[in-house]
Amino acid sequence: MQPQRFDLWYERNKVRADQIGNLLIEAFHYLALFVIGASIVWSAVVAYGGMMMQGHATIGDILLLFIYLELGAMVGIYFKTNLMPVRCLIYIAITALARLLIGDIQAHHQAGPGILMIAGAILMLAIATRIIRKPTDDN
Repeated sequence: MQPQRFDLWYERNKVRADQIGNLLIEAFHYLALFVIGASIVWSAVVAYGGMMMQGHATIGDILLLFIYLELGAMVGIYFKTNLMPVRCLIYIAITALARLLIGDIQAHHQAGPGILMIAGAILMLAIATRIIRKPTDDN
C-alpha cells in the first residue's frame, strides 16, 4: 500500500472505529442507568412491602423512602444531562445521617457524643451544598 492510500484507509477506519466505540459506550451507559434505576425501584418496593407487612412505618422507614427517591432523581438527572449531580449525593448523605441519628435516639433515649458527631457531619454536608452551589442558582 502506498503511504497516501494507507493514510486515507487509516483515517476512514479510525472514524468508523470511533463511531462504533461511541455507540457501544452510549449503549452501556443507558443499560447501566436502566439497571441502576430498576434496582432502586425494586429496593424501594421491597422496603415498602416490609413496611406494609409490619403494619406501620417508622420515621427511619420514611427517610429510607426519601433516600430511594433522591437516588431515583439522581439517576433521572444523570440520564437527561450526563452530569453527576453531586448535590444529590450530599442530600442522600444528609438524609442517611438523619435516619441514623433518629434511629440512635430511638434506641438509646439519651444524648451522647455520637449524636453530636452525626449532627456535626450533617452541618458540614449542609455547608458543602452551599459551597458547591453555582452563583447563578443563588438568585
